[in-house]
Amino acid sequence: MNAPGSPGLADITLLYQDDTLLVLNKPSGLLSVPGRGADKQDCLSARVQAQFADALVVHRLDMATSGLLMMGRGADAQRAINHAFSQGLVEKRYVAIVAGLLEADGIWRTIDLPIAVDWPRRPLRIIQVDGKASQTRWRCIAHDLQRQSSRVELEPLTGRSHQLRLHMQAIGHPILGDALYAPDHIQTMAPRLLLHACALSLVHPHTGTPMRWECSADF
Repeated sequence: MNAPGSPGLADITLLYQDDTLLVLNKPSGLLSVPGRGADKQDCLSARVQAQFADALVVHRLDMATSGLLMMGRGADAQRAINHAFSQGLVEKRYVAIVAGLLEADGIWRTIDLPIAVDWPRRPLRIIQVDGKASQTRWRCIAHDLQRQSSRVELEPLTGRSHQLRLHMQAIGHPILGDALYAPDHIQTMAPRLLLHACALSLVHPHTGTPMRWECSADF
């Protein structure tokens, strides 16, 4: 049961549950895990653990990003899923709205730009030649001519912090509503970061069954 006053999972969709893992749709504006300070303790993991005491974190989404997030149930499941993530065995797909009109030919392209911590401005990141290798696949699937923006699908091949936001900004097409990397006029084009984790797939660590979950963006 939820503690008195706890928001619980009332506004969070639980897409899948079994004895090994949970898959949830995290709303934008909610932390994945607790932050520093008493005002940053409300988060998805805490809400889930109030109902599923054995749920453990295996990956995160930025606070401003919405979409699919998985948790392992128990230490063995957490280790198995962490291993799948570290070995690139989990497919993650995102959708975003970015500034400008990209070529909407459906062809997948790759951004290969190393990322490092921007130490004077941390937790921000920067593109830096001696940073960690970082690759993102992307393709444009639609245009909004009135807003002069593009809808893109994104597939991170590596898992660096802020990778999708920084890579799209680096090629001149920042994500709308991005308060960290977009210029002011692009930040104000949306009430939130228009980035959503829309698909997640892996081989189930216990049954060996290929699993896939999808969740459409609300933008």
